[in-house]
Amino acid sequence: MSTTTYHGGLIFDGEVLHDGAALTVQDGTVVALGPEAEAETGADSRGDRVDLAGDILSPGYVDLQVNGGDGLMLNDALELDTLRRMGQAHRRLGATHILPTLITNTLAKTEATIEVTKEAIAAGVPGIAGLHLEGPHLSVARKGAHDAALIRPMEDSDVLMLTAAARDLPALMLTVAPENVTVDQVAALVEAGAVVSLGHTDADFATCTAYFEAGARCVTHLFNAMSQMGNREPGLVGALLNSGLASAGLIADAVHVHPATIRNAWAAKQGPGEIFLVSDSMAPAGTDQAEFTLEGRRIARRDGRLTLEDGTLAGADLDLTTAVQVMCDQVGVPLAAALRAATSVPAALMGLGNGIGRLEVGAASELIRIRSDLSGCAAV
Repeated sequence: MSTTTYHGGLIFDGEVLHDGAALTVQDGTVVALGPEAEAETGADSRGDRVDLAGDILSPGYVDLQVNGGDGLMLNDALELDTLRRMGQAHRRLGATHILPTLITNTLAKTEATIEVTKEAIAAGVPGIAGLHLEGPHLSVARKGAHDAALIRPMEDSDVLMLTAAARDLPALMLTVAPENVTVDQVAALVEAGAVVSLGHTDADFATCTAYFEAGARCVTHLFNAMSQMGNREPGLVGALLNSGLASAGLIADAVHVHPATIRNAWAAKQGPGEIFLVSDSMAPAGTDQAEFTLEGRRIARRDGRLTLEDGTLAGADLDLTTAVQVMCDQVGVPLAAALRAATSVPAALMGLGNGIGRLEVGAASELIRIRSDLSGCAAV
């Protein structure tokens, strides 16, 4: 039996940032979280002790939008080994639980992705918490880097396939646009257990609000590839900020969204829905790769940006520690709030339990150690 007590730094439990505390873990399970002085004299003081030297101990990040990693794109390599390598790459970056994300594709590739994800879950591939299907039922007008030729309306056969996937997978997120998905289809998907997220859409405020009322509970990469908030038409951005029903993923790299815009959105968001952090990472995540291809299209990596040849942003060159740093240093969000947005908030949205995104006594938790200056992290 292995017992380790961590002390000498900040300990984040998924909600609260503890100073002067110690965390004791026994064979991967949290057995105590309390004042450091008590840990020094308790029964667990006989185990190993790790001095954090001012660093931050946290549950691993939960990233709900991960398109690739370790040099691979999920779209281009629908194999079990791809999911293993993506999981490993993102664990090195601090995300211990991810939703591999398929970008708009054919029906055959969508079905194959569902099957390989089910295989990964059954095999216990570390880090794979479920699946995110971003498209193909989007709006061509707001396609971003998605292939317009593959965007299409949702059919009854799609609903049957996706409701089955929602029942078979521990977590399924679906990014859809009201232009190509009906409210009844959303309601059926939600009833089956999917988290429906609005994105890549030009829909107006009233339409988006109606879809939230039908059960959509999320918005994909807030501000990007969606109808913006205007003085007479609030669009999806305004609908999300105005509604407490839905949460929203945010790419906080100071490239996709200006820090001042993030600051205003953070202050304006109505609860209980919350803004959380996603990486929207692509193949280069965890590598020094300078370029890659997505379905045959070249994407360049330069100065913190990933772009198609026409300059369109194509995912993000981001890890969640950097996103937390941007939220703290450039947006002005308190550290605990930024860490919540990378851990417990996305975990709760997807219904992930068993210590995922949180440190709970009696639950197994995967820990990361974040440098005090937020310049990086490592698994512990």
